[in-house]
Amino acid sequence: MHIPYCVRKCPYCDFYSCADRSSLPVFLECLEREMEMVAETYLIFDTLYLGGGTPSIIEPTALGRIIDAVNRYFNLQAAAEITLEVNPGTVSREKFAQYRQAGINRLNIGIQSFNSANLEFLERIHAVADAVSSIEWARQAGFDNIGIDLIYGLPGQHRQTWLADLDSAHRTQVSHLSCYILTAETETPLGRDVKAGNIRMPGDDAVRELFDATIDHLTTHGFEQYEISNFAKKTTDGSPPPYSRHNQKYWSLAPYLGLGPSAHSFMSPQRRWNHRSIEKYVGRIQAGRLPVAGRERLTREQMIIEAVYLGLRTTRGIELNRFEKMFDMNFEKFFDETIAELAKKDFIVLTQTRCALTPRGMAYHDSIAAMLTGQNFPQV
Repeated sequence: MHIPYCVRKCPYCDFYSCADRSSLPVFLECLEREMEMVAETYLIFDTLYLGGGTPSIIEPTALGRIIDAVNRYFNLQAAAEITLEVNPGTVSREKFAQYRQAGINRLNIGIQSFNSANLEFLERIHAVADAVSSIEWARQAGFDNIGIDLIYGLPGQHRQTWLADLDSAHRTQVSHLSCYILTAETETPLGRDVKAGNIRMPGDDAVRELFDATIDHLTTHGFEQYEISNFAKKTTDGSPPPYSRHNQKYWSLAPYLGLGPSAHSFMSPQRRWNHRSIEKYVGRIQAGRLPVAGRERLTREQMIIEAVYLGLRTTRGIELNRFEKMFDMNFEKFFDETIAELAKKDFIVLTQTRCALTPRGMAYHDSIAAMLTGQNFPQV
């Protein structure tokens, strides 16, 4: 569920959002109306993700009404994972307690860095002290499933400063870490500054060194990597690590429903997406129409490419039996030569049940996925 409002737009962010909140009341009305229009009671949903934008700028009572509406129009499991994205500059001790009362049971806090200079470069609205306080307040409110986002690969960033960020994250004792490489997307202020030569991004070798350092450091400190950018704290009682249940759907081609401006929905092989505009979104719904901007029906070849690309993002990799059932195609036989070549270089591992990238291969994910999918697939 996309809540497209922010206090201020970050210069690196390519997600759709707006700093003007004057349309927020009517947006919330239209969001509930969209739920009513696409209500699916015969499907069972086990996750709800409130993302943005910055959904934590909305009052907890309004978030509670959104969750109530979800329960009214959809079959949301009682034990569903309900995640809220949080900006540390928009919360208080009281707000976290109210989030719990509203039904939220997982937090994803956009820390990005515990370094003041980095936060200034990224133009975040919070200070380091706010980041630390937000985690403490969340824990005091009873949240035990807390994840934080960090960003690395900033201009001039060195290995030691990044490891210091990871050390700070480890000391907070959060259960989940998402570590993203800073990218200069074309249509962002950062992208334009890079193109103009005002900012110089680090080269591939420097970023790869930070990527390797991330894996080494976090695995040493009790975290398990389960996707290229995602790490969960290992458990000691035999229970599963606290992976993001919601995000795993995207990597496994599971169906999902997206609500709000620019949100995407997927029900194999169909994909659709909403208008990337609050004005168009509201206008369509007020006219009694779905706010859908476009649709596509993925071909078998497109589905195979996505299954390979997304599956290899995870450390579990591609499940061979599932792949064969989905596409009536033997993964091992078709990709035999390419896999053998990659295995010799310690980029990929093939077992009787799975094909996965090695830690070394993870650093070259895009190139390896392109090698595997850049060929003609057999017809059925």
